[in-house]
Amino acid sequence: SQNYFMFWDKLEKSNYFLENILTTLDHESESRLIMHLLQSPVQDGGQWDMFVNLIEKYGLVPQSVMPETNHSSKSGMMNYLLTHKLREFASVLRRSNKLNIKELREKKQIMLSEIYSLLCMFLGNPPTKFDWSIKDKNSKFTRFVNIEPLTFYKKFTKIKLKDKVCLIHAPMYNKKINELYTVEFLGNVVNGNIIKYANVQIKELKKATINSLKNNEAVWFGCDVGKMFNRDLGIMDMNLYDYKNLFNTDFKMNKATRLEYGDSMMTHAMLFTGVDIKKNKPQKWRVENSWGNKNGDKGYYLMSDNWFDEYNYEVVVDKKYLSNKILSIFDLEPKKLSPWDPMGALAVQ
Repeated sequence: SQNYFMFWDKLEKSNYFLENILTTLDHESESRLIMHLLQSPVQDGGQWDMFVNLIEKYGLVPQSVMPETNHSSKSGMMNYLLTHKLREFASVLRRSNKLNIKELREKKQIMLSEIYSLLCMFLGNPPTKFDWSIKDKNSKFTRFVNIEPLTFYKKFTKIKLKDKVCLIHAPMYNKKINELYTVEFLGNVVNGNIIKYANVQIKELKKATINSLKNNEAVWFGCDVGKMFNRDLGIMDMNLYDYKNLFNTDFKMNKATRLEYGDSMMTHAMLFTGVDIKKNKPQKWRVENSWGNKNGDKGYYLMSDNWFDEYNYEVVVDKKYLSNKILSIFDLEPKKLSPWDPMGALAVQ
């Protein structure tokens, strides 16, 4: 159930936001940090580690147990109203000068109760136990009674989320290759796992992705989807549009410059489901998107390898596909990036 996941994501993000407000009470309201925190406290975006935090804490339920609602499918108005309320709460907490931190957190819990009630109206009540029945491939009927979401996750899914790690390619002046990074004030579950990225060469992203696909494991990735992209055709390619000859000017920014000067950032996550390899080199990639089946090939897109080089920034792969050298990066103490770093942009889209 996407709706079940969304419910807890919104609630945890609300708590994370209010905690960030409490830890920044000494900042001026017009400071860049406070303005950043107020920008998008409960948007739909997120990073892989945030997804893992939620599943490990709340588990999963079948879609039939908590089906889609109007607001889970069209979240714009819900996000607007939740954001409106959270900004109000932030102003109350920041102006409660006479209260100590314990009293402020007590006030925060009352605020979260109101957010919970709103989410129940938008998305429905999340189940704590449920019944579930299935037919296996041999048409054998089985019924399960009083299953808890965490039990369902651990018993009926084989994937080990904690074995997955994030690789990024961010060739920027403030980021070193083979270094571990995190992003300040980016997360959802307070005291959950922090965001971690190993910044590696682009060839390492491709190598790990190819190894995963060869083992029939799809790969989650984060990219700047709107660049050199045709939504109707479902094609991402650096030669898709000939801007140079059309406008009689050359566009010379490379990947690093686009990131450093605000011309590109991670804006969307999708799934690699296949790769075309010729003479041991990838030529193009098959992409599964979440925007319905009317674009591309019934919702599947085609990404050229040169587009991968320029606008793909992150992949999530199993540790077993990485060399010891790459794995050792995750043993390092992560260096902190600014909250508005382009490597954190996916969570506020």
